[in-house]
Amino acid sequence: MTIDRKNDSIYTGSKVWEDLSTPNINPDYLALPAHEKLGLSEAELTEAPKFLLLYGSCREVSYSRLLVEEAARILISLGAEVNIFDPRELPLPGPGTDDHPKCQELMELALWADGHVWSSPERHGTVSAVLKNQIDHIPLAKGSVRPTQGRTLAVMQVCGGSQSFNSVNSLRVLGRWMRMLVIPNQSSVPRAYTEFDEYGRMKDSPLYDRVVDVMEELVKFTLLTRGKKDYLVDRYSERRAAHLPPANPTR
Repeated sequence: MTIDRKNDSIYTGSKVWEDLSTPNINPDYLALPAHEKLGLSEAELTEAPKFLLLYGSCREVSYSRLLVEEAARILISLGAEVNIFDPRELPLPGPGTDDHPKCQELMELALWADGHVWSSPERHGTVSAVLKNQIDHIPLAKGSVRPTQGRTLAVMQVCGGSQSFNSVNSLRVLGRWMRMLVIPNQSSVPRAYTEFDEYGRMKDSPLYDRVVDVMEELVKFTLLTRGKKDYLVDRYSERRAAHLPPANPTR
């Protein structure tokens, strides 16, 4: 499945596809994916890595959304394809919600993506309900389909006050539970209201540089693992229960 939204407005007021510029990135220092450094063939880099980006607020001015927008622009500059999910109108999990259009859209995007970016505000010391609701709609497994297992994940958070890591730590737990490969780097933006200008663009700062770091790392880990995700989550216990041999028998 190919979902192309580059000509659409992801949500009301979105400026991502209208302005893909990254004025705060010095191209002399940006590391584009290099097949020889990753130990991959050139052919393995011809297909762009695909990322689903989730944010955790439905406010008109949402800093977790603005942070995701910056991440999207950086990923595109690194050669990736991206989709940002609009969490508005997504129902709470419950009987019959699998057929809801927003739930089906989220599931399709999860299956489409090679990796995810999750960005949440910190609410009462943890992730927001808006972000958690999105993750709760993605099943760990549905029959033989595994929408998240073996895929990569980068986690970010915004703070209203001083820097905290509660939300990114909680997101790491969620990512591990969803059997995702959570990359080592992460981003936490304190006093987020001071880090974005009147146009919603993140200001040039070490905090912005960290977001670039995280996206560079996410692309590298995704390129290394995307063709192997099914093998990486192939498990002894499941093979035994299903009476299946391993993919690489030792004898």
